[in-house]
Amino acid sequence: MAGAQGLFKEVIQITGLTMTADSLRAIPDVTIAVKGQNRGTYSSPQGVFSLAVVPGDTLAFTAIGYRDKEYAIPVDIEGKYFNMVQLMVQDTFYLPETIIRALPSGAEFDYAFKYTEVPDDQYAIAERNAGVKVLSYLMTTLPKNGRENQAAYQRNMANEATYYGQSKPVGIFNPFKWNEFFQAWKRGDFRKK
Repeated sequence: MAGAQGLFKEVIQITGLTMTADSLRAIPDVTIAVKGQNRGTYSSPQGVFSLAVVPGDTLAFTAIGYRDKEYAIPVDIEGKYFNMVQLMVQDTFYLPETIIRALPSGAEFDYAFKYTEVPDDQYAIAERNAGVKVLSYLMTTLPKNGRENQAAYQRNMANEATYYGQSKPVGIFNPFKWNEFFQAWKRGDFRKK
């Protein structure tokens, strides 16, 4: 128990800001990882980050387009809170050379244009999955979720509350229902087919 308390006393909350070294602009989405451990965080769109560390940990800052930086937390740091600003320098990197060549002949281009399968993009997949048939099938086969069950229960309770203290109406005495019945009879809806 004493060892656990000693460990918790050493934890430090670091709050910081990642900025460009030349213009002091905030750098969003910088990965801040504790080296040698599976812990870390990202900086916000304003460049702000917060992370719990132990004295002696090393923070690794990485971002696309910037040089990687490391910062070692001092072992003799005092207090439980620590603020820092990490400046990062923009980095230029070169991609390998790419050579683009035309197809050797017009016939091969025509063949490739006609018979190359182009995979569906995300929009086409979403459009196919949101079709009327798919949605109606899912609506009839999927069970209700908690929200839908709660709404159905509340509707049922509201309908029952309408007739508190009196008997519910019986449909057999409704003239509109009798009219619907006679119209269906005249149309021949009840004939055997």
